[in-house]
Amino acid sequence: NKFNNKKYRLVVRFTNRRVICQIMYATIRGDMVVAQATSTELTKYGVPVGHKNYAAAYCTGLLVARRVLKKFGLDETFKGKEEIDGEDYHVEDEEN
Repeated sequence: NKFNNKKYRLVVRFTNRRVICQIMYATIRGDMVVAQATSTELTKYGVPVGHKNYAAAYCTGLLVARRVLKKFGLDETFKGKEEIDGEDYHVEDEEN
């Protein structure tokens, strides 16, 4: 049924103090939020200040992406970078 398919969207909102990232899909009843993360949660991960800039938006997007992968059970399939060494990381390179 083409009317009941879920098309997931990443919604990013910039407020005066923080960044809000949400994964949503639309229904006839209204928009449903699958997962969300705010940049104020970054203090738990070692980013005490700067919750309004583009770097905070990037980190918040990574946080919400990891939450969605965990919710759908794909977090073990897409692990990401295990150790931080400053090199570029591409998922396609891991598949070969």
